[in-house]
Amino acid sequence: MNYVIMAGQLMLSLSILIVLHEMGHFLPARLFGTRVEKFYLFFDPWFSLFKYKKGETEYGIGWLPLGGYVKISGMIDESFDTEQMKQPPQPWEFRSKPAWQRLIIMLGGVTVNFILGFLIYGMVLWVWGEEYLPNENIKYGIFVDSLGTEMGLRDGDHILAVGGKPFEKFNDREVVREIIINSADNIRVQREGEEITLPIDPRFIGILSSHENKSRGLFAARVPFVAARLVEDSPAEKAGIQPGDAIIALNGEPTPFFNDFARLAQQQKGQPITVSVVRQEKDTLQLEMVNTEEGKVGIYPYGEAYFFDMKRQEYSLAQALPAGVYKGIGFLNDQFKAFGQMFRGRIKASESLGGFGTIGSMFGAEWVWERFWFMTAILSLILAFMNLLPIPALDGGHVMFLLYEVATGRKPSDKFMEYATMIGFIIVLGLVIYANGLDIFRSWFN
Repeated sequence: MNYVIMAGQLMLSLSILIVLHEMGHFLPARLFGTRVEKFYLFFDPWFSLFKYKKGETEYGIGWLPLGGYVKISGMIDESFDTEQMKQPPQPWEFRSKPAWQRLIIMLGGVTVNFILGFLIYGMVLWVWGEEYLPNENIKYGIFVDSLGTEMGLRDGDHILAVGGKPFEKFNDREVVREIIINSADNIRVQREGEEITLPIDPRFIGILSSHENKSRGLFAARVPFVAARLVEDSPAEKAGIQPGDAIIALNGEPTPFFNDFARLAQQQKGQPITVSVVRQEKDTLQLEMVNTEEGKVGIYPYGEAYFFDMKRQEYSLAQALPAGVYKGIGFLNDQFKAFGQMFRGRIKASESLGGFGTIGSMFGAEWVWERFWFMTAILSLILAFMNLLPIPALDGGHVMFLLYEVATGRKPSDKFMEYATMIGFIIVLGLVIYANGLDIFRSWFN
């Protein structure tokens, strides 16, 4: 069921973005009197799922969900309609229009995706605002995963800055971002009342950007262990632990924080254990149970929001729209920097690639509209960015040849455009197959 929800969100998001992207080509083409023969969501080799014709344009839905297209008369595109190009140019064809009009038509799709990404970002901020945990509210410091420990962090540290940038909103993803994107070379922490600067080895850029570590946490806030709910028929439920109980010790060893208990429980897999519990802040109970073979007694703890005051920044519409543009530009800037890290060899391209499975997982197993629209904004900007790459068969390839024509006054031959588009199409198809192949490989061997 989780996969169905993730796939449904991905399909809806891509459908919205593809239709609006193609509309960005369709509208200026019609404005300049260019004939559009087809407008399709998804591709339709051999047959389509649905189609109808209105005027000179056939509208439809294909069966191959790898994108969409508009077939513009007199243009070498993924339809490879070379027979049409053998005929004399007609006034309603793309090839008959001035270069500046053709440039606007080709830039229409990415322009829509850029504007849409900024707009959705802004609308998300306007409707839901932005919730975050102020770093200053983290009273007990952090507990550190093994990867964070390898970087030099320790339980109880208070993070102050990353690469000289103040750490104001508590989120380990921000630390990861600063290291990968901005090559942050140090983390400043407060440890036992003393400020310490921890150097970051550049090799962590590659480690943190690897696919296996992308969702792996570096650290989280230390919180007391208070039961929020219990797993049915778990050792904790059978022993009588109740929601709201505070777990303070395991086998007599104090566990002031959840991570302390989790660590000790992992050392007592399958063993009889005694858990000390404070109920309603007055009764201390000693409850006996047998730990599971996984080292988990079946208690879901309260998280950061239960113990620390969260903040939610609200936006008026007038504030949200420019904030959406600002955040969208920041995201695109990160993409440029990530490409720079790839060229320097600090990030492996194969580790950053992912297919439909990787993208779908980012929507989450539950349908949450705030996350859905946030992801749609990101995908819109990614589609715009990727489509501008100077690869024939993508919008950026057509724009590259049009700019050459504008600069030199010489138009590439139809035969050259046909071969270039074929090569570009093979490159793009190869990348799609490779990215989805990586997903399959990772699911089998990880």
